[in-house]
Amino acid sequence: MKRSWIFFLLTLFLLLASAYPVQAASDPVIVLEIEGVINPFSARYLDRGLSLAEQQGAQLVIITLNTPGGLETSMREMIQSMQKSPLPIVVYVTPDGARATSAGLFILMAADFAAMAPATNVGAASPVPFGAEISDVMEEKITSDAAALIRSLAEKYGRNAEWAEDAVRKSLSLTASEALNKNVIEFIAEDLPALLSQLDGQVVKDRQLITTGIEVQVERMTWIERFYHVITEPNIAYLLLSLGTIFLLAELADPGLSIAGIGTVLSFLIGFMALGSLPVNWVAIALIVLSVIMFVVALLTDTEVVVTVLGLVPFVLGSLLLFRPFSITSPAVPDLRVSTWLIVVMALGIVGFSLIILRAIIIASKRPPRMGAERFIGHQGQALTDLIPNGQVQIDHQEWSAISKQGEIKSGELVNVVGVSGVRLIVTPLDQDQ
Repeated sequence: MKRSWIFFLLTLFLLLASAYPVQAASDPVIVLEIEGVINPFSARYLDRGLSLAEQQGAQLVIITLNTPGGLETSMREMIQSMQKSPLPIVVYVTPDGARATSAGLFILMAADFAAMAPATNVGAASPVPFGAEISDVMEEKITSDAAALIRSLAEKYGRNAEWAEDAVRKSLSLTASEALNKNVIEFIAEDLPALLSQLDGQVVKDRQLITTGIEVQVERMTWIERFYHVITEPNIAYLLLSLGTIFLLAELADPGLSIAGIGTVLSFLIGFMALGSLPVNWVAIALIVLSVIMFVVALLTDTEVVVTVLGLVPFVLGSLLLFRPFSITSPAVPDLRVSTWLIVVMALGIVGFSLIILRAIIIASKRPPRMGAERFIGHQGQALTDLIPNGQVQIDHQEWSAISKQGEIKSGELVNVVGVSGVRLIVTPLDQDQ
């Protein structure tokens, strides 16, 4: 009878062990870092990281998140990649001061486990119209679509679906402790080791996690992914457009394939590549283009001051509205704007560069070249002989025949070249000229 009970208990233990297989301690934890605006490069990085984790046999993927939001299409791609992955996924909002708003909230809700550092916040995912009026039907359609998505994600993972929907419809936000109390997240952890300690022993996707003393591998973006991700920061994208404008003006002031010409092409090419991953107001782009045309007209005509100053109006207005679409934006899109200080600096820089440096280059280029003795006009030299009025002078270590225009000049006196007569220099005593 005792043997029968032992056999029964052993069988029961084996059945339970097969239902929740223990993960091998050698299986690593892969950490992916997502920071800044969500864009196509964020989506590609996440998809690559999840594929790599699966190939390496990782037991868990932790996504550290700090984002104001981003493109809805990229956000949905990231959610689909997370849903397709067979690996357990934890989204961890960190470090202190980080946020997961707009698109970040949707990504957090798509994780098997949601965690936050103590001094972080989550939420604020309401669509907001900028400038233009839209129909109530269109606004409700966009809002309902986003609300349905986030509610379905919250329900799938047993989180507070009612609050998640309100975060979209009412733009609600929560601190980390509030999110834990309202069942929006599962863990609050001060750092990654603390999070791993809380995850140890958790059962998810038919596997038990072993995260104590486990190898942690951080898979960062490649330099190409990081480069494309950096340029999509609004201030960087705007700076590229402004630099492209300055390079363009410099190229027009002194035409020819030069550094300015190459800088123009690269700045505009990379700048518009970045704008393609951001919510852009194309009316603002048109205003900036108009201002550039006005700067060019001012540069090539005699109306530089008036037209350049007038060109500042569409430039500044376009800069302020650059990331303010005149239509309702998706709840995934963050509130983006260019720094006011950067706009002021670039506006003054373009005006100063155009009026002072480039104008001087154009004026100099229009002067006829001076050949032979004419090139010494305005130079100073020394009399080698008495000039009464003819004699010899030395200019730039060269000896030239000269004629005194202001009476006799003694040998050794300093002279100033004021003109040319044939091949002889016309000079005056330096002190009289002054």
